Amino acid sequence: MREREAKAEALTGARRRRLWWLILGRAAVACGLLLISLSGTQAATNALAGAWQPSLAVGRAALLLCGIYAILLRFSGVSLSKQAGTQFFLDISLLTWLIGAQNDLHSPFVTLYIVIIALAGIFLGPRGAPITALGCALSYTAVTLAGTFGWLQGGDAPAIAFARERFSDTLTTIGLYDVAFLVVGLLAARLAERQTRSDVELIEATHALANLRALHERIIESIRSGLVTTDLQGRIYSFNAAAEEITGYKAEMMRGQDASILFGNIREQIAHVLHAPDENRKNPRLEADCLTAEGFRLRLGYSLSPLYSEGGETTGLIITFQDLTQVRALEETSRRQDRLAAVGRVAAGIAHEIRNPLAAMRGSIQVLNAEINGDSAQAELMEIILRESDRINRIITDYLTYARPRPLALVETDVREPLRETFALLRNSPDIRDDHQLEVNVVDEPALALADASGLKQVFWNLARNALRAMPEGGTLRAEIQPAAPSGDDHDDGRLRIIFADTGCGMSPKQVERLFEPFTSSTTGGTGLGLSIVYQIVRDHGGTLNVRSREEYGTTITIELPESKGAESKQS
Repeated sequence: MREREAKAEALTGARRRRLWWLILGRAAVACGLLLISLSGTQAATNALAGAWQPSLAVGRAALLLCGIYAILLRFSGVSLSKQAGTQFFLDISLLTWLIGAQNDLHSPFVTLYIVIIALAGIFLGPRGAPITALGCALSYTAVTLAGTFGWLQGGDAPAIAFARERFSDTLTTIGLYDVAFLVVGLLAARLAERQTRSDVELIEATHALANLRALHERIIESIRSGLVTTDLQGRIYSFNAAAEEITGYKAEMMRGQDASILFGNIREQIAHVLHAPDENRKNPRLEADCLTAEGFRLRLGYSLSPLYSEGGETTGLIITFQDLTQVRALEETSRRQDRLAAVGRVAAGIAHEIRNPLAAMRGSIQVLNAEINGDSAQAELMEIILRESDRINRIITDYLTYARPRPLALVETDVREPLRETFALLRNSPDIRDDHQLEVNVVDEPALALADASGLKQVFWNLARNALRAMPEGGTLRAEIQPAAPSGDDHDDGRLRIIFADTGCGMSPKQVERLFEPFTSSTTGGTGLGLSIVYQIVRDHGGTLNVRSREEYGTTITIELPESKGAESKQS
């Protein structure tokens, strides 16, 4: 039903446009007739100047009617067919009056009947053309006979007698013209029928093409994989909705940009894809790192395919891609868990094996140290041994905490308190220096989450100390709490965010990738267990960690924790 209505509207619109062109064309003819008549009037003598008066009158009348036609077409609700029929009827009437006023059997204006018939076929259709031709034939016959017998001027007897003597010639001329009018009418009807059929077919083809294009666009927009099309130089000219969702970039911003923004340098891959069909090779699946519009790093898996024109020529490339960040994160988590399992099995055995002799050694050193002069070199060596034994003990403690973490007691906790207590301890710790600045930004309302307070303190302490060690030449450490968005917000994800940002030395992408692995120290020179413990505690809370870092520009670590039900009820 809608498609039929659309076709009807398209046909109506086409007829309306044609009618406007008819009015403009009629106005142009009327202006031409006026100019010719005015020129003839000025050039003729007084005796002949009156012969041009009928054409002047017809030209003025035609211009006036054109204005009326335009007003009716613009503002009237009368059907287009009735308006067109009325216009052609008045055209025939004006032309017949002009020929009758000239009283000339072979008036040059007779040819305008043929123009009217041809136009009637276009605007009135197959039925209107023969009717218009018949009307023109009857009008011409009537006005010619009337002029022949002097009915138009009331003529004198000699002229009428002479005209009657040549009546047979007059009938021959009238017959030829009438036959010509009717033949033109039939031809115009035939052409009008073909034109109508062609118009319908054209409208149907246009609608089918529009529907097909809309279908293709809906298919592309419905694909959940990112889809990018480029030219042969790698410049983007289409970017579907999934690509916008994955990367955070808008299609308007990406059009005309080089695809290397998303996939790095792909010149070699483009050359490989363009030559792959000739060499019977398959296009490989590739991966690349991409920075989103918000600055987050994604791992994209993508493939390239040639884009062919209708003639079979390669005009560009199609790049389909998916976000593999979560997949790779899960794979890394699985590998990390395997390593953790191995570490846990070994930890239980070595902890006692190391701690027991270490305690005996430390006790013996303390006894010997009590019997030695405090200012001697031996006493200094004893102190070094005691400090290093304490360091070994701390390493073992971290190791056991990581390998065999204690069960967490998740209760409704105001995250602001553990953060404040951690920074209060940090300001009095030996890790802080005069060129370090600490900033804590917390909201006034309670930031509630289901959490273990002591576990959060350990997380905050390890992150803060790691950030301070990454700023050997001083800098700023800022901690911020962002509560979950209010209920009903478009961006509400029900997660509380704790952000630690420093202005330290930053990390490379490879260091970020291995940041939470045990025994991998990226910047601090420690054992690497501190951040592994942080990862484990946050994971046990049901939270996530996101790291953004750039060498020489610092690091930002965002912890996301599920918000407690109490906070949700307060917001609602």
